[in-house]
Amino acid sequence: MTIQTVAILSPGEMGSAVGEALGRSGLEVTTCLQDRSEYTRRNSERCGFREAPDLRSLVAGSDLILSILVPAEAMAVAESVARAMRDEGTGTAFADCNAVSPQTAGTIASIISEAGGVFIDAGIIGGPPRSDYATRFYASGPGVSILEELDGRGITVVPVGDVSGRASAIKMCYAALTKGTAALQTALLIAAVRLGVFEELRSELLNSQRATYERMESSSRRLPSVAYRWIGEMEEIASTFEAAGVTPDFHRGAAEIFRLVSRSALADPKVSEDLDLQKAAELLADAVGDRPPAP
Repeated sequence: MTIQTVAILSPGEMGSAVGEALGRSGLEVTTCLQDRSEYTRRNSERCGFREAPDLRSLVAGSDLILSILVPAEAMAVAESVARAMRDEGTGTAFADCNAVSPQTAGTIASIISEAGGVFIDAGIIGGPPRSDYATRFYASGPGVSILEELDGRGITVVPVGDVSGRASAIKMCYAALTKGTAALQTALLIAAVRLGVFEELRSELLNSQRATYERMESSSRRLPSVAYRWIGEMEEIASTFEAAGVTPDFHRGAAEIFRLVSRSALADPKVSEDLDLQKAAELLADAVGDRPPAP
């Protein structure tokens, strides 16, 4: 098939950037903004998306739907799209690009396939696309050749076979390292504050692990704005590991760390702006509450 119209659900930070890149390449990009926030609406308008009045119209008028959401919403969106497919009698291609486990991807594949759609398992690695940078979309499943049509249009599509779940597995393992490491670093900083050794640890890290400390400083500025989105991703990674016979406890713990960040004072942008790493760690340590530190 030749893709001319791509639907983005939903134009958040990643979705809007992907849609904007595809639009620059000459494709028509659409979305449905029912029940979406004003922030999402502004993103859509800024990126030049055409708004469909409802989900049925979006499905009927699209060659390919890219689902780019927080993991917790992936299943519900797939079910809504599947209902629209049945109502419209159309077998639209649907790429689940969310950070979900291979098991979750398999369930979504069944939902879409049973509605007559073509399922594509996709995993996004990297930041939002820019003029000088193409985000990588790992892709697997029987419909992978459809997503490959977007390769070079602001994104890079990396096919990894016709078995659904492989792309999600790559995403899970990759994020287990990157975001899992961010959780570990956050946890050790909280512990250092509560144990009264932050300054000594900071001095040692600057002496022997300066690059790591500087990355921790950099990531701490972004973490408050993304922690709530990463909770579900860590839970999906835990499920992935458990199904593979590997302990899920690392990333269940990581989910708890991100949950702590999301409910701390750092979640307020007015508080987190321009904080140094020590002050951020102190605020997170305060959020732990009255739980005594380890002896």
